[in-house]
Amino acid sequence: MGTLLQQSTKKTNSKIIMVVIDGLGGMPHPQYYHRSELEVANLPNLDNLSSVSSSGLTIPVDHGITPGSGPGHLALFGYDPTTEFIGRGVLETLGIGINLTKNDLAIRGNFCTINQQGIITNRRANRINNNEAQRLCKLLQNISPSNFEIHHVMEHRFAIVIRSSNEIELNAQITDTDPQVEGEKPLQAEAINPSAKDTVNLINNFQATAKKTLAKETQGNMILLRGYSQLPKLPSFQEKYLLNPCAIAAYPMYRGIAKLAGMTIKECKPNINNQLEVLKKNVKNHDFIFFHYKNADAKGEDGDFESKVQSLEQIDSIIGEIRNLNPDVLIVCGDHSTPSFIGEHSWHPVPLIIHSKWTNANGIKHFDEKHCAKGDLGILYAKNIMNLALSHAGKLSKFGA
Repeated sequence: MGTLLQQSTKKTNSKIIMVVIDGLGGMPHPQYYHRSELEVANLPNLDNLSSVSSSGLTIPVDHGITPGSGPGHLALFGYDPTTEFIGRGVLETLGIGINLTKNDLAIRGNFCTINQQGIITNRRANRINNNEAQRLCKLLQNISPSNFEIHHVMEHRFAIVIRSSNEIELNAQITDTDPQVEGEKPLQAEAINPSAKDTVNLINNFQATAKKTLAKETQGNMILLRGYSQLPKLPSFQEKYLLNPCAIAAYPMYRGIAKLAGMTIKECKPNINNQLEVLKKNVKNHDFIFFHYKNADAKGEDGDFESKVQSLEQIDSIIGEIRNLNPDVLIVCGDHSTPSFIGEHSWHPVPLIIHSKWTNANGIKHFDEKHCAKGDLGILYAKNIMNLALSHAGKLSKFGA
C-alpha cells in the first residue's frame, strides 16, 4: 500500500524550486543593537516575497536540538532525521563522486591547527586553500594502510574511505576525534559498540601516524575525524514523491545527500551567478530543483556578523531572477541556524517562506526571525515542508472519501 504520502501523491507538470540558505537563521547580537543578521541585512527581494507568501519558522530536528547539516537537509527533503540518520562521511564521499559498497566505511576529516601543547587553535586550519590541502592529502595517503583512501573534498575538508576486507568487519559505531571546539586536544576514538573495537584501533593508529607526519606543517598540522558512516538506503524522490529532481549545489556534502535522495546532480561552481545560470538552463527539465547557497553558514561559523549580513544580501540579489522563472512553488528555507554571535550551528528556529498561487499574503513585510514567527505557517517541523510543497504544487490528492 505504501505510506499515506505515497498513496496521495500524483504526477503533474508543476514545478517546485527550493532555495536552501545554509545556516540561514541567527539570533540577536549585543554588538549590533540586539538584532540578528537577517534584521540588519537589506533584503528588498526577500522582504517583497515574504509580503505575498506564507511564512513561519521551522524546527530542523526537535526543540532544543542543534542539527548538523546532514540531518538539517534530510528534514528539508521530507525524511525524518531521527530515523534516517546518515553520517557526514558518506555524504562527503558521494558528493565528490566516490562509489561505496555497503561494507566500506566513510569518514569526514578536517585539517586543523594545534599548538606545541597539542591544543586545537583553529579547527579548520584557517581554511587552507585547495592546493595546500591536496598536498597534505597526498602526505596522508603515503602513510596510510593499503585499504585506506584519502580524498580531498574542499579547502580544509577531506574524506577517508576504508575499503572492506576479510581481515576485520568495519563498524561505524565510533566516537568522533573532533571535540567540536577550540582550546581542547583532539580526542581518541572510542567504540560505542564493542564490535567496533578493531575499527577503533585502525582509526587511532592512523590519527597518531598522521600527527607525526604533519608535525612540521604550520597550519594543517593535525587531523580531526567525525561522521563515521556506511552506505544507507533511502527511498528516492521518485519513489516518495513521483518527482524528477535535480540539485544545484557546489559543495560536496550537499551533493552527496542529494545523490542519496535520487536527485540528478548538476555541475556548478561555488559562485552564485554560475549557480543561477545552471538553474536557468535546467528549470524546464525538472519538476523539483534544490538550489543550495553556502556562504551564510560559513560566515556564521567564522563569527563574522557583517560578512554574514553581506552573504544574505548576496542571495537576496538573485531572488527576483528566480521568481521570474515562474515556478509553481518557490520555497526559501534553511537547514539550521548559524548565529555569528555563537560561531556555530544552533537550535534556534529557522525562517521559512512558501510562495504559490495558493499561499496567503499574510502581510509579513520583512524576512527575519521575528516577523516570520508571526506568519500563518506558525512553527513547524522542517520534515513537513515537502508535504506543503506538494500540496501547493497540486501534487497531492484528497485523503479519504
